Amino acid sequence: MWGALDIPTSGMIAQRVRLEAISANLANKDALYNADGEYEPYKRRMVHFAPGDPSADTSSGRAMGVHVSAIEIDHEAVREKWDPSHPEADDRGYIQIPDIDGVTEQVNAMAATRAYEANVLAAEAIKSTMAQALRLLA
Repeated sequence: MWGALDIPTSGMIAQRVRLEAISANLANKDALYNADGEYEPYKRRMVHFAPGDPSADTSSGRAMGVHVSAIEIDHEAVREKWDPSHPEADDRGYIQIPDIDGVTEQVNAMAATRAYEANVLAAEAIKSTMAQALRLLA
């Protein structure tokens, strides 16, 4: 009976991972260098979901819920910006910068937050139903 809580819990975990990727995209939308100080413009991360929960103990549990199937790096998410004074500018005066749209990322963050909240409400409804059922049995 408590396995029903696994479904909204898996949804909350998946949306949390999605929101973390979106936060990283927003935080690094102007990042031109990697952690080692090398010129490598940040590339947008995208989270992909798949049905089921591979970490579940039972076969029926593995068929329910959702999980993060991949976190993909969008290698095409760079654009050119004319800045001939930049030390990394090419012979035409252009540098590569991340092509991350802040508005799109904020809309995605709002959608992830709403989906997370919906899963919280579903978990609360399940817990409430279970508590009422236990009160009837007592």
